[in-house]
Amino acid sequence: VQLQAFGGGLVQSGGSLRLSCVASGGTFSRYSVSWFRQAPGKERAFVAGVRYNGHTYTADSAKGRFTISRDNSKNTVYLQMNSLRPEDTAVYYCAASSSVILSNLGSHAAYAYWGQGTQVTVSS
Repeated sequence: VQLQAFGGGLVQSGGSLRLSCVASGGTFSRYSVSWFRQAPGKERAFVAGVRYNGHTYTADSAKGRFTISRDNSKNTVYLQMNSLRPEDTAVYYCAASSSVILSNLGSHAAYAYWGQGTQVTVSS
């Protein structure tokens, strides 16, 4: 499956962005999809994930601000980001896996397919 991430940009602190991850080349409904982010000098970190069954999971740093959702009819996963902070600045990647389980949902090593990343910059 191929993934393309869209929607990054420059936004002021407190603003919002919606990222989209569009998939092609596979049976999208069978895949769990997550968003990760990587800031300069830091490791890639889990942000939020939605499993093939629709269950969602969000990292503590994003709870209450970010919402992940999926539209299988459009082969797309969204990440709605509200109340953005400067520390949210990073390259955001979407990733997909047909075999990830709940216990390794947050591990980037569990995902075989990755999008190209989209830059999110939050100014203070």
